[in-house]
Amino acid sequence: MSEHSPNILIVMADQLAPQFLPAYGHPVVKAPNTERLAAEGVVFDAAYCNAPLCAPARYVFMSGRLPTRIDAWDNACELSSEIPTYAHYLAFLGYRTALSGKMHFCGPDQLHGFHERLTTDVYPADFTWTPDWDDPARPLDWYHTMEVVRDAGECLRSSYLDYDDEVAFTAQRFLFDRARRGNPQPFCLTVSFIHPHDPYITRPEYWNLYPDNEIDMPRVAPESVTLDPHSRRLRDAMAMHRDISPQQVRNARRAYYGSISYVDDQIGKLLRTLHEAEFADDTVVIVTSDHGDMLGERGLWFKMNWFEHSARVPLIVHAPGRFTPRRVPQAVSHVDLLPTLVELASGGQTLDYPTPLDGRSLVTHLQGRGGHDEVVGEYCAEGTSTPCFMLRRGPWKLICAEGDPVQLYRLDEDPLERHNLADAGRCDAQAVELLELSERRWDVAALRARILESQRRRRFLAPVMREQQVSWDYQPQVAAAHAYIRNNMSIFELESRARFPAARKPRG
Repeated sequence: MSEHSPNILIVMADQLAPQFLPAYGHPVVKAPNTERLAAEGVVFDAAYCNAPLCAPARYVFMSGRLPTRIDAWDNACELSSEIPTYAHYLAFLGYRTALSGKMHFCGPDQLHGFHERLTTDVYPADFTWTPDWDDPARPLDWYHTMEVVRDAGECLRSSYLDYDDEVAFTAQRFLFDRARRGNPQPFCLTVSFIHPHDPYITRPEYWNLYPDNEIDMPRVAPESVTLDPHSRRLRDAMAMHRDISPQQVRNARRAYYGSISYVDDQIGKLLRTLHEAEFADDTVVIVTSDHGDMLGERGLWFKMNWFEHSARVPLIVHAPGRFTPRRVPQAVSHVDLLPTLVELASGGQTLDYPTPLDGRSLVTHLQGRGGHDEVVGEYCAEGTSTPCFMLRRGPWKLICAEGDPVQLYRLDEDPLERHNLADAGRCDAQAVELLELSERRWDVAALRARILESQRRRRFLAPVMREQQVSWDYQPQVAAAHAYIRNNMSIFELESRARFPAARKPRG
């Protein structure tokens, strides 16, 4: 692998909790490609998203800034075009940047620094999915529902399968096109799948990987813990407590496991293409997800809370020519990825960032030289009417929201978060410092006013824009006049250029 400017392949799954990967100790799920990357790479055992919801999590991931710094409130907020992303920074450093798959951009800017997008997005780009903190109990038709648990099982086809098959194919074609052209310019390709996001359905070949009696059930039953107010609000908003049988829970988990195996197969295709295109030795591969999935733990589903299954993400960095395989115990988060990518791409040179970053590079962690051990989280979307915050330092994790009792957990002693130590009054000096920091860090009244104004604007605009037929959904640009076989040169020359590896020239 060259010393500077490696190629970078970022693979993002959607709603994939690390607790369900064999690389993180799950005894049932089959994901051999991800497991191999972990065995040969650096595995972060305490990586988090900074907002447990798709769009805000991804905006942080791309910008290196926390949600409240960039107004990343929910799944219908716009990421401002003024905010530089890692795609902008890597383009500045000479990279070709491309996105295949989901990034949940809302608004007219659907590139945010990428030179090209290979697919459209899976979700709409308008303001329709805006929460309503003025009436938080009002059900909205785009909310998650428990039908996806009740109806979990096998399928032959789905919108998500259509999408992810296209995402994998266009990503592979991008890699082969780079190889055929022989372009020495380094690339950063982001490949973002929608699986294993609900609905919990999967094809028969993946469903049948998991016998019904092998499916492990949730470890924390709702009756075994005292539900905090935010958990109760989520359960009420989506009727999580009604008419769900143990078999339906088992079916949902089985389908989720099958979807993980499906994503792992797509990762395998990408890794094989890297090898065949002769990029494997000079490519840093990063695997992560936008957030996790409770998958029935504590009686909760999906995400939208700060418990470990919702907030933690897998983070695997595979570059065995650069970094010795190891596991990193320190708490880090998505906000740290942008400065990490810039340091990798620049060969460690200092970059004069035009806007402050909230993240810190993970290169020292990758090199085994230690590093920070802190995460800040901010959730400002549905299921609440006020921001919910999370702070983690070392083993201590604090969850707080105005009007709710504080939650404090010591994760090295209580990884399933069964015992709220704030109730027991058991805090050491570091935990007390977290409590004091949370009180100083956020002006909740001012923040809530900003969020409410944004929601009201967007709820007003959404129906007007629909009536005006304004659409921001990305339309991939396909130059059909230059695709496959056309009359812009001889058919023999076209076929020769498309062949990889190129045919050997006869000697003499």
